[in-house]
Amino acid sequence: MRFSAAALLLLAPLFAAAQEKKNPPKIVPIAEVKIDRKDAIAYEKDIEPIFANKCMYCHSGNVIESKFDMSSYVKLLNGGKRGKAIVEGKSAESLLYKMSSRNLTPIMPPIKEEPLTPQELALIKLWIDQGAKPPTGKVEKPMIIVGVPPAIVKPVRAISVTADGKLIAASRSNQVFLFNAADGKAEKTLVNPTLTTADKKPVSAAHLSLVESMVFSPDGKTLATGSFQEVILWDVEKGTLKTRIGGFADRVVALAYSPDGKYLATGGGAPTEDGEVKIFDAAGKLVFDFKTSHSDTVFGVAFSADNTKLATCGADKFVKTWEVPSGKFIKAFEGHTHHVLDVGWFPDGKQLASGGADNNIKIWDFEKGEQVKTLANAHTKQVTRLLFVGKAGNFLTTSGDMSVKLWNPAGNATKTYAGGTDFVYAVSASGDGKIVVTGGEEWVIRMFPETGAFKILYPPGEEPKKEDPKAKEEPKKKK
Repeated sequence: MRFSAAALLLLAPLFAAAQEKKNPPKIVPIAEVKIDRKDAIAYEKDIEPIFANKCMYCHSGNVIESKFDMSSYVKLLNGGKRGKAIVEGKSAESLLYKMSSRNLTPIMPPIKEEPLTPQELALIKLWIDQGAKPPTGKVEKPMIIVGVPPAIVKPVRAISVTADGKLIAASRSNQVFLFNAADGKAEKTLVNPTLTTADKKPVSAAHLSLVESMVFSPDGKTLATGSFQEVILWDVEKGTLKTRIGGFADRVVALAYSPDGKYLATGGGAPTEDGEVKIFDAAGKLVFDFKTSHSDTVFGVAFSADNTKLATCGADKFVKTWEVPSGKFIKAFEGHTHHVLDVGWFPDGKQLASGGADNNIKIWDFEKGEQVKTLANAHTKQVTRLLFVGKAGNFLTTSGDMSVKLWNPAGNATKTYAGGTDFVYAVSASGDGKIVVTGGEEWVIRMFPETGAFKILYPPGEEPKKEDPKAKEEPKKKK
């Protein structure tokens, strides 16, 4: 069997994994050290920052590897698919400690990522042995020092297509690339020239941490990208940074421009704490800060077609609506049984649709404040994104079940975009819906034209080499 160069590029990670499985790297347990602590270990001061820096890339928010959510103390103690992670008072029996110390496989963090230091491990061990006590209350949170994502962490969490369908922006880890939709070729890589790590080492990327969200302005001249505690506005034509907006509490996981381009809404917030919603003007100046929008992380924000209302949704299971730009609360919609991960308005502004971690899509009557219908088990796993396309009321959804679907206004799935092999996080489309682009955990960016097969978009330097025609010729036998 002969594979094309493109197929070989896609299969390379599988071949590498098979080779690694055949010849696994030697795993050396982390050396045990004792720490001299007379006081009790505090979860919020001593333990949570370690998890935030070393574990939460893969165990929080939209990424819950092994069904083990470490975003809060309660969820941490719930464990994951391997069972209870912590046995209070017994570190030697706790999966979390045994995997983190590299005494039990699968180790955590994975072999190619930065392991815990002996001091960090000793703190976790002592905390568990002291009973794994919960947070004592709200305290001033220590500064979280963000590092560059591990080399093997390359999810595509954010994608945006200009309204005219000519340009595509897509993230990969902490990178942002611009592609020409006509031929799928990479045009630009967006780089923040002032970006450095905590120890002042230069980083050639758009953000230091993962790119969590992005959206083109309606005119396509500006691209907004969101990451940990920041949003950057980019000049699309020049490929340069225009404005950096800081001051966010945590990751900015949702971005939306108003249809008239006057406002940019952001959504995010630290897990289990107050959700964060802000509205900025086109230049990046704060217009309104919603101090008490949701009681947990906000995952979705969307403006109505007439620019007068904003819809938000979050981990508190609510969909809420607000006046723009005053920020005045209008009404809330309750019915999802798990995190609501995205929300959008029907073009006429009379209804909304939302998708959640309960695998359901719900359609709401805005005026009545009531649920119109539930598309039960619309996907077999959580609905990660929901995007309205065009003016007819059709919308796209993505899911952890690897699928992307197109729905009509009546709530019937009319098309499925195939090809995904892992969790799908991101989707965007041209204004007319003729171009759809998707991405997810497997790091592959796929562009679906209106007809025909999808096309893979490759970042600069990763394009497959053209096959040598001579290589296809059968070797001549020697006489």
